[in-house]
Order: sequence, then structure tokens, then C-alpha cells
Amino acid sequence: MPSIIGGKYKRTKIKVPNKLVRPTSALKREAIFSILESYSMQNSIDIYKNKSIIDIFAGSGLIGLEAISRGMKKSYFIENNDTVYKVLKSNCDKICKINEYEIIFEKAISGINKVFEVEPSVIFIDPPYNQQDINLILLKILKNKIKSKDTIIIIESEKKHKIEVPENLIVFKEKIYGKTKLLFLN
Repeated sequence: MPSIIGGKYKRTKIKVPNKLVRPTSALKREAIFSILESYSMQNSIDIYKNKSIIDIFAGSGLIGLEAISRGMKKSYFIENNDTVYKVLKSNCDKICKINEYEIIFEKAISGINKVFEVEPSVIFIDPPYNQQDINLILLKILKNKIKSKDTIIIIESEKKHKIEVPENLIVFKEKIYGKTKLLFLN
């Protein structure tokens, strides 16, 4: 069982549904939050205070729960698998206060139509490999004006997966971990 790696809930174990999700490894989570925190310091923004994270294809919720542990005000989880939802809800109830999370039980493309009351500073997209059109999701995020000037979008995908980044977004960091690629966009 993986556990939270930073913040006030460090070492808290998180359940993962067998065979239905591919949890982000501790190494990649450490890199993600290190890059986020470095970027926020360099650009004088606070990614945690009064901000939220949108964890699309949430799975067990590791990324959003890690953000809560580190001081994020709220995590929005988008997940549409019933079995995975039950594990995600259990993990959220273990880590979060009721006002610190919201699970949107919908497909990703319709889940991002929601009005997010707490402004997102981070949007994390980690679809099942080769099963979702990341480009469509990016375009919908922009169309719905979910991303503010300082919001960071992180995409975890297969290394060989080609992502067409919309012209009003820039990739400011790319990391490769074995067969996995992390893209950081603003």
C-alpha cells in the first residue's frame, strides 16, 4: 500500500483498487511536488493557500490527497468507475475534512464542466494510458476558463504518447521516468 510522502499526513497508508488504477509512484509524486513548489517560489505564487487541485482520473486519489497533506485548501477528484470511487471515498474520508474534498462522479470530459468554487492552482491529468484524448481535455479546460494565469497543468502519460499542447499553453518542464512522461504546463 502506498502512503502520503509529505506534509501533515506523511506516512498515512492509502488503499489502491487492484488492477483498476496505476498509482503515481512515490518517486514521481516527490518530483511533482518539488517542481510545483520550486515553480511557485520562483514566480512568487502560493499554490496551497486558499487554492485547490483538480485530480482528473483520480483513481485512489494519491495526488489530491498529497496536496491536502501539504496544505491545499481543497481537492476536486474526477472519477467515474464505481469500484474505484468507493476506494477513493474511503481514502478521502481517512485524510480529509468533509469541506476539503469533492468527488465528481463523471467521465473526465463532462466532470470538468463543473464550476470549481475554490480556484485551482494545479490540474493533474493522468488518464489510463492510450484510452483518453488528453488534447480534448486540455481544450475543454481552456474553453471553460478553469485555468487561471498561474494554474499549472500536469500531465502524466506514456513517454511515447504525443500530446498536442494548445498554443496558449507552454511546457515549462518535462521529466521522463522509465516509460512515463510528466509534462508541466502553464
